[in-house]
Amino acid sequence: MSAIAATLSQTAPRGRVPFGRAFVHPAFDLLVIGSGLSLALTPFLLWGDQASGLGQWLQLWLPLLVLISNSAHFAASTVRLYTKPNALRELPFLTLGFPLLTLLLLTLALVFVDVVGRPLQTLYISWSPFHYGAQAYGLSLIYAYRSGCSLSQGDKRLVRLACLLPFAVSLLGGYHLLGGEWLEARLFLIKVFGWIAFALPAFIVLRLLRQGKTTLPWISVAVLLSNCVWLITLGRTGAFVWATVFHGLQYLAIVTIFHVKDRLNRPGNAHGWAWHTATFYVACLALGYLLFEIWPFAYVLMGFGLAESMLLVAAVINLHHFIVDAFIWKLRQSPNYKIVHDAV
Repeated sequence: MSAIAATLSQTAPRGRVPFGRAFVHPAFDLLVIGSGLSLALTPFLLWGDQASGLGQWLQLWLPLLVLISNSAHFAASTVRLYTKPNALRELPFLTLGFPLLTLLLLTLALVFVDVVGRPLQTLYISWSPFHYGAQAYGLSLIYAYRSGCSLSQGDKRLVRLACLLPFAVSLLGGYHLLGGEWLEARLFLIKVFGWIAFALPAFIVLRLLRQGKTTLPWISVAVLLSNCVWLITLGRTGAFVWATVFHGLQYLAIVTIFHVKDRLNRPGNAHGWAWHTATFYVACLALGYLLFEIWPFAYVLMGFGLAESMLLVAAVINLHHFIVDAFIWKLRQSPNYKIVHDAV
């Protein structure tokens, strides 16, 4: 996604803060892709039990939300890969060899849990917040360029820093409840990095305005702030649970937009956007259910435990998604670049 954004630029009136040129509608793009909805819901997730019944309602329906958002979003990268024209011919290893390698890795992880399984689990948990930051970087640049904001290399480095500082906070927090050595130093860095991460979007906006440029649009700012909220404000448990839902919803929206635009522009297309949206999402939902809810039981039937089967299946699905996602947004001959600039 960031590779698409990095190649785009256009000019626009200077010295103003644009709302952001939407793909669908300003409200939809801000609430779903910009994750403004997650920012609005954060107080209820933090203090829902005390504030109102909304927080309790969200907790009650969390399993369904995970299925329709998070599970479907993991499947979306695979569905997008195999529905792209000439994917089998242009990416034979990714489409044919890599799934077999993933199956082999999962089997080895289950057979050798301590040697392969535990490190694999740690890798996926560590990689996830980096993946969130990378998506935030790509989306923020896409909306910046769609809105006429031309960023220098220094500007883009600041945006990247704003996206990756929450990842650094997550790593410093560790996965052992902040135990171990250098605890005080780590707590200090977590606090400093957290403040900087939240301050950077405003700093970038003011920096560009001072230079007389069109600055980051509000949708890009919302993307940056929501990434901070997911990984810092919600805490480790909230980030692991709710960030997956919001990130999945954000990803599903943007990948569906690109898929639908591809289909509408294909010669001989006989369907409208609603048909392509529905069929794409249903395919993602069905595959997500199969991967997360059915696949682990295949290993249970082979004699492995249910807990380790579910945990390690989730781990390899995550890793497969991270790698496939990087490729589907970096296809140089794809129409992705044109879609970024096209009006809806």
